[in-house]
Amino acid sequence: MAKKILIVDDEPHIRILMEQTLEELEDEGVELLTAINGEDALNTIKAEKPDLVFLDVMMPKMSGFEVCNAVKNELGIKDVYIIMLTAKGQEFDKQKGGESGADLYMTKPFDPDEVLEKSMEILGID
Repeated sequence: MAKKILIVDDEPHIRILMEQTLEELEDEGVELLTAINGEDALNTIKAEKPDLVFLDVMMPKMSGFEVCNAVKNELGIKDVYIIMLTAKGQEFDKQKGGESGADLYMTKPFDPDEVLEKSMEILGID
């Protein structure tokens, strides 16, 4: 079964940058999915069951925290790895991310190499 990564961000340039960063994983059979807001993300997670989600915090309709909380705590989908992506690097935000069930917290601007390495590690790709 193909591995799936969902990229969730309301800013098109961030989604494109993430897709470019992760596109070489498509050679390994990884499918890249995108969502443009929290509501869209939640529906995609329910339908597609991605292995890994890069989730922006500040978005329309539902925040990343709300999406993460819904997935991990309300729906109980534990086998999806959620990385919160945000421009907010304050300790309060990291704590809130942890409380909502996020597995990891990365701040923008992010290092594309770090994003790729972490993705490969999570998905078990050498």
